[in-house]
Amino acid sequence: MTDEKRVVKVSKMLSRILRHEPERVGIELDEAGWVRVDVLLTALAAKGNRLTRAELDHVVATNNKRRFGYSADGLSIRANQGHTVAVDLGLAAAVPPPVLYHGTADRHLASIFHEGLRPMARQDVHLSADTETATRVGARHGRPVVLTVNAAAMTANGHEFRLSDNGVWLTDAVPPQYLSRRS
Repeated sequence: MTDEKRVVKVSKMLSRILRHEPERVGIELDEAGWVRVDVLLTALAAKGNRLTRAELDHVVATNNKRRFGYSADGLSIRANQGHTVAVDLGLAAAVPPPVLYHGTADRHLASIFHEGLRPMARQDVHLSADTETATRVGARHGRPVVLTVNAAAMTANGHEFRLSDNGVWLTDAVPPQYLSRRS
């Protein structure tokens, strides 16, 4: 699959199906978010979205955010994080770096500093280990602002973090006292 536009289109379609709307193509994710590759490809084809295993492999391998992963046996696929459907990714608690980052738009700052970061429709709050990623995330929502998360203090106070397979730090919420605006 050399057409970059098609790669992006397929990646977005897979994100929607594997993170948010599996029923859109008539599949069910298991409790950990997995679906068999053959079931996914058959369901996509039935909805007019023909995709070969080689094309799927290419999208998984080249996605710059590493959004998808295969099971150890290569027979199943899932999104690595970002679900709005209930799944348990089975990620163990992990100790984060002392500081993490969250990208948002400036128009959200007042509510964030009042309520903290909440997962909204997703299962978890997503945090980055670097400011570049956080800036890119924030830019998707408007003029980007990067917030610093005092992950060391959160950990010391009993908050749990998990690290997804694609390097995104996940937590249930970030109370406002652990947030500051990065200058």
